Amino acid sequence: MRKLLIAILMLSISFVYSQKKQEQKDLKVGLVLSGGGAKGFAHVAVIKVLEEAGVRVDYVGGTSMGAIIGALYASGYNGNQLDSIIRSINFEKILLDDLPRKSKPFYEKESGEKYALSLPIKNKKVGIPRALSEGQSVLNLLTKLTQHVNNISDFNKLPIPFLCIATNLETGKQEVLTKGFLPEAVKASGSFPTLLAPVEIDGKLLTDGGIVNNFPVDEVKAMGADIIIGVDIQSGLETKEELDSAVKILNQIVGFQIHQANKSKHNSVDILIKPKVKNFNVVSFDKIHEIMYAGQMAAREKIEQLKNIASLQIKKEVKKINTRHIQKFHIQKIEIEGNKHYTRAYILGKLNIRKKDTTDYQKLIESVNNLSATGNFENIQYRIINEKEGSIVKFKVKENAISTFLQLGIHFDDLYKTGILINTKTKHIFYKNDVLSTDFILGDNLRYNINYFIDNGFYWSFGIKARYNNFNASVNFDNTNIYDSNVDVNKINLEYEDFTNQIYFQTVFNRKFALGVGFEYKNIRAYTETVFPSDNGGIINNRDRLYFDKSNYLNMLAYLKIDTYDKKYFQKRGFYLDIDFKGYLTSSDYKNNFVSFSQLNGKLGVAHTFFNKLTLHFISEAGITIGENNNRVLDYNIGGYGENFINTFIPFYGYDFAELSANSFLKSTFILRYEFLPKNYFSVTANYARVERDLFNQGKIFENTKSGYMVGYGLDTFFGPMEINYAWSPDHNTKFWYFNVGFWF
Repeated sequence: MRKLLIAILMLSISFVYSQKKQEQKDLKVGLVLSGGGAKGFAHVAVIKVLEEAGVRVDYVGGTSMGAIIGALYASGYNGNQLDSIIRSINFEKILLDDLPRKSKPFYEKESGEKYALSLPIKNKKVGIPRALSEGQSVLNLLTKLTQHVNNISDFNKLPIPFLCIATNLETGKQEVLTKGFLPEAVKASGSFPTLLAPVEIDGKLLTDGGIVNNFPVDEVKAMGADIIIGVDIQSGLETKEELDSAVKILNQIVGFQIHQANKSKHNSVDILIKPKVKNFNVVSFDKIHEIMYAGQMAAREKIEQLKNIASLQIKKEVKKINTRHIQKFHIQKIEIEGNKHYTRAYILGKLNIRKKDTTDYQKLIESVNNLSATGNFENIQYRIINEKEGSIVKFKVKENAISTFLQLGIHFDDLYKTGILINTKTKHIFYKNDVLSTDFILGDNLRYNINYFIDNGFYWSFGIKARYNNFNASVNFDNTNIYDSNVDVNKINLEYEDFTNQIYFQTVFNRKFALGVGFEYKNIRAYTETVFPSDNGGIINNRDRLYFDKSNYLNMLAYLKIDTYDKKYFQKRGFYLDIDFKGYLTSSDYKNNFVSFSQLNGKLGVAHTFFNKLTLHFISEAGITIGENNNRVLDYNIGGYGENFINTFIPFYGYDFAELSANSFLKSTFILRYEFLPKNYFSVTANYARVERDLFNQGKIFENTKSGYMVGYGLDTFFGPMEINYAWSPDHNTKFWYFNVGFWF
């Protein structure tokens, strides 16, 4: 009987305790994370301490970097995962949209990598870019990291309800973002002025929320929080002595309002954690360890208060969130929304994906980079919706409102001398997907290049090119080939003019292989005004021109190009192949002795870098003439230094310009390049060539091989390579200094 009474008593006590437990009000905690660029790494350290103290965060609100960290935390990542994520990111590369060269369209690799400055033209006025970067790489990263919640458009339904703050650029008021595409909302909140372009959401142009509300305490309270834990990484205003950089000055201007507003909001926070990050700035991305340590120390000062809060919360089973990224997926359907001036075929061609493909997430990001690298889109959103039969990939694109650009470049080299490049590029001017680019080069040798291209993506594309090129150079002269006289002249001043017009069709495979066919009309004028045989023989008369060629040609052309080089200049890795066939079909040949012939040229290049500093670059070139060419001007003319030679002029270091000539050649170049400081290179080059009428020489292909050697220094600048080189050959006593500045054009 006694045992029964004790049992009944214990049950009663247990029932009363459980009733009280159920009646106990749960304590809801809101976490507020301020903006501050790289200083926001401290937020991750604070979150790790909160987890250690046992605090359950029920609501998260943030601005700028606080929004980025907050969104990832709200989507299910824990503190340790966030730590690993931020330590693995190259923030400088991400923020500057530094896309790999392989992402660029083949057209841009050939025609676009020569401009130092690109300025938008709108309403017939030249402007400046909205920011250093459109932020597509930021959007890609956020989309990848939040793909496990990409079907959630109401941020209150995230594992932890979330909001972020952005600034409306038209009204100057804050926008509280609680719905939409999470990566886009977070990117808008973190679009620091001049660094990242503003984001348009629902017709509103939004930028960094820190301008109007860098510490959204009231907004998180309104979500239902009983206790607010605030992490403020702002360090107050700088003194005049400390304002010694553009970044600090801009941060100070933006910080005027932030500083005043944050001081009043500190009184509304139950626990304020303020890491000591005054010695860092918004771009201190290389100081992750130090900033994280500051965040940890500041949070540990409040550890007892945090534990007390945790003790007042009802313990709940934490649902584990699967944040693992999608690996491979099968594409059942592709949906594209927002395209107006660019066709579905164009977009799919740049993405290089098709329905029924099986791919992985990394390749999808590479595909988006490919489309972004065209410069035709402000941003590209994408979602993967998994279905039983496969995945639906949904793209939402926003086309770039600017379609016309003014681009500028400068260059100097020994052949063309000074050149100033003025380019205008206009997109979708006649048809969807088209681009018209006109280069006018002012300087010692006036030139122009006009390119019109309709890019049809997967399908055959169409192009038209027009070029005028001219130069003058001192070249070797063999008068016995020109006229019968006793004039003893071994050098002449050659004047060379080239008018070329092409129409061609091109298709690209896997963004690496370009195959093209077309026709070409070419007019060549090669002459000298320094020598001319007079009627009475042997007397030089310089009043008239001696023409070596002034003919019109109609040609057929075909080519195959592969380009996987990582850079246009100072390549570190990659492969290059250019096979070019040209058939000279007919000519107005003023000498009346033209016979149809063809030329087949090939260039192969391979670059590989050891220890990230030492690069071995091998280049081999060859050209043969098929049939009988009676025109000396159309022979292969080998010699000199440059990367912008036209027609059959081929550089060869250690020899003068066009010093060697024949109807075929074989050349190999070995370059050893060492990057002793960032973007500073020391190089040693050896090149060898056979320039003969019989290239194979009955198997004796090394007989009469010419050689040349070169050492030099190169600097990779924003306006192109700057190089000085010294070259010589053991075949003769002449030495050469080569100097060039700027992109080659």
